[in-house]
Amino acid sequence: MARRGGTKMLRLLLAFVFLAMPVMAEEVVLGKSRDEIDITATFNGAEILLFGAIKREVGPLIEGDLGVIVTVAGPDQPVTVRRKDKKLGIWVNAASVDIDIAPTFYAVATNAPLADILAESEDINTRITINRAIRSVGPAEGGSTAFIQSLIRIREANNLYQTLEGSVNLTQDTLFQTRITLPANLTEGDYKTEIYLTRNGQIVDLYTTSIPVKKVGLERWLYNLAHENAFLYGLMSLAIAIAAGWGASAVFSLIRQ
Repeated sequence: MARRGGTKMLRLLLAFVFLAMPVMAEEVVLGKSRDEIDITATFNGAEILLFGAIKREVGPLIEGDLGVIVTVAGPDQPVTVRRKDKKLGIWVNAASVDIDIAPTFYAVATNAPLADILAESEDINTRITINRAIRSVGPAEGGSTAFIQSLIRIREANNLYQTLEGSVNLTQDTLFQTRITLPANLTEGDYKTEIYLTRNGQIVDLYTTSIPVKKVGLERWLYNLAHENAFLYGLMSLAIAIAAGWGASAVFSLIRQ
């Protein structure tokens, strides 16, 4: 009886240990081709390669398709979106919407269609898609949705907003990589980079880092001068304009002779 009771107790103990064991955790290990991006006088855009692996602990297998979502977001800035109406043959500003949060650059890359790997409830909480990354405050006539969509279209045309579904290459649910193209018209600041892992549409892990984008050389000097000593910057700009005009006049005089 004692042996039978001890065996039963051992089985109960093993059962509790098994139940207490965590399921197999998945974690992102990330690398990137560039730690920072320098904006020079000849800067015409850049491309960054984001790559990494999914580290797993020993444990029961996790069922469900694996999703990888990579987002790169530039600094947030408020923006006012206006609608122009034609009155008496003249285009004038009509209704407007103040947008409190709008990333200056935003790219979201995935290994599959977003609707397949990200539940809408998760998108509401984390604001991964471009539509949810933008927040509008202040009512406008007819609602703000149309204004937000206009802003998205304009910035998509300038390559500032990118939705890159299927651009993340995922190998054997372990290795992944993607390339994000940054246009020449970047805003200086820290570009927040996030990698989400999802299972059955639910986020199971998040890795966050940032890529500094900054002006260097002549661009940095002119930027600092314009913001820290506007009067001197204005005088210098005026002197350059006068010198350029005088030089052009001298060239035309020589040509006429």
